[in-house]
Amino acid sequence: QVTLVESGGGLVQPGGSLRLSCAASGVIFGINAMGWYRQAPGVERELVATITSGGTTTYADSVKGRFTISRDNAKNTVYLQMNSLKPEDTAVYYCNADLRSTSSRWFREYWGQGTQVTVSS
Repeated sequence: QVTLVESGGGLVQPGGSLRLSCAASGVIFGINAMGWYRQAPGVERELVATITSGGTTTYADSVKGRFTISRDNAKNTVYLQMNSLKPEDTAVYYCNADLRSTSSRWFREYWGQGTQVTVSS
């Protein structure tokens, strides 16, 4: 019933910027937190950034100072502004949400389908 849909990925040159968006659709009771993870070939999926409904943020050391996570609670949407992109940022980026649908008694994690970000000259 609840789905997360990412958008905004693509191909950019080193030093460029992208803004990812993830919208949670469906009938949602509440959201504790949303975030972004990424996975590159041959590498374990890693946390990129998270944000709680209250605005508390967490970032991976590798993206601090370059990426900014934000959210619009009213729209159940989280954003990831990525600046000064590096080839090492190339990965599939997955949206994650800790939320409760109206059909459930408990909060649980949901994942988006992933959006490709490629940083290359």
